[in-house]
Amino acid sequence: MHSDQPEYRDALADGPAHRRGAGINPGNRFERVRLHVLGEELDRRRAERDAEGGGGGPCRVEREVFHDRTVTIINRVERTSDVPFDWTVNPYRGCEHGCVYCFARPYHEFLGFSSGLDFETKIMAKPDAPVLLRKELAHPRWRPEPIVMSAITDIYQPLEHTMRIARRCLEVMAECGQPVSTMTKSAMVLRDLDLWSKLARMNAGRVIVTLVTLDPELAEKLEPRATTPAGRLRTIRALADAGIPVTVNVAPIIPGLTDTELPRILEAVAKAGALRASWVLLRLPYQLKDIFLEWLERSVHPDRARKVESLIRQTRGGKLYSAAHRRGRGTGHHAEQIAKAFDVFTRRYGLNRDIRPLSSAHFRRPEVGGQLGLFGREENEGAS
Repeated sequence: MHSDQPEYRDALADGPAHRRGAGINPGNRFERVRLHVLGEELDRRRAERDAEGGGGGPCRVEREVFHDRTVTIINRVERTSDVPFDWTVNPYRGCEHGCVYCFARPYHEFLGFSSGLDFETKIMAKPDAPVLLRKELAHPRWRPEPIVMSAITDIYQPLEHTMRIARRCLEVMAECGQPVSTMTKSAMVLRDLDLWSKLARMNAGRVIVTLVTLDPELAEKLEPRATTPAGRLRTIRALADAGIPVTVNVAPIIPGLTDTELPRILEAVAKAGALRASWVLLRLPYQLKDIFLEWLERSVHPDRARKVESLIRQTRGGKLYSAAHRRGRGTGHHAEQIAKAFDVFTRRYGLNRDIRPLSSAHFRRPEVGGQLGLFGREENEGAS
């Protein structure tokens, strides 16, 4: 398994980091020069740590925050069969939850970072996002189509506790009735229950909770800084009790590792109050292949690791990843079994009956500089 890679390729100089998902830091695919740490150097550093009383345990890598002074905040995305939305707002780039399987990791390379440990420790934050959002929602060209906040990282990652950028963006959207949804693995979404409730009353807000496994030990390895599975079920219940529509995204389904949990997950989320469910098969684009396989070798029994890799390849035409093989669904017998099981158990547990789209009927352009939408009430009402 993974035998075509050098033993120490992209290894971290001090070994896997404490409570971080990625155990390597692959070179940026856009850069021509890559640095690899040789095994002899790793052995020397580990010996020094042991001699200093380090005990060989995981090292600590602290989070770094970089301010992104972007000039626009509402992003147009290319709609595809598995991207059913057109607009996003991303207060952060990179995500400290550290989910080892995250398909968004390769996007960090566009910022000059690695998709490995850098993705979860070097976070780009956009402190001007709420001001930019108000300005762009007030523009006469904006038509209040639904916005996803955010599509590539979790807006409720730990940094949001202090920066509160997502909260301030959500305040703008709730004020003007802008339809919005978010996808999260964090119970911190309950901090904003007041805003999500206000949006839900206008049928303009929806929360999507991602749930990969019900096994707390596996979840801690896969998603080291995200809310526990039990905590996410409690979050679903609290959101549902507040009248907020909740969808659960069972994603990614990892063949040979989490796929057998699908019936139990769907039963649990239905009992917790979710109205809808969706699923996505594991995707391993670019360097994410190396990151996931290194984690698999480090975290899972070798026999099971070989089975997982084999089943992943079976769903991707013999490869670890191919976008041509139905990017979010895969192909082959095993992928078909997952799809059939999902259909059977969503029907059994009464999920996906509520298919109402978010509404923009209550949208009103926000005030900017004391002026209502810059162009007055008449134009403002014409936008909805």
